[in-house]
Amino acid sequence: MFDEPWQAQAFALAVKLSEQGHFSWTAWAKALAEELAAAEARGEPDDGSHYYHHWVSALERLVVERGLSDAAVLEERKEAWADAYRHTPHGQPVELKRRE
Repeated sequence: MFDEPWQAQAFALAVKLSEQGHFSWTAWAKALAEELAAAEARGEPDDGSHYYHHWVSALERLVVERGLSDAAVLEERKEAWADAYRHTPHGQPVELKRRE
């Protein structure tokens, strides 16, 4: 079902946040449908290869809309992960530095 571990983690996070009452599964399905429609409107191919990228985009949007985080914090954290990944030797676990 999942090609990469991060896809399963994104799926599990959406399920858990819904179970905790942060958003309904109906709201989740609507947000994902909107992300998929936006991708189609941009002319992105519908071959399934970016499905979980859209899943994450929908999840990020709901997290911001529901006040669980804000867009700036999410962007900062994504950049921190990307930086850590770029500076981690192949085969080693990626670790984030503590925020000060």
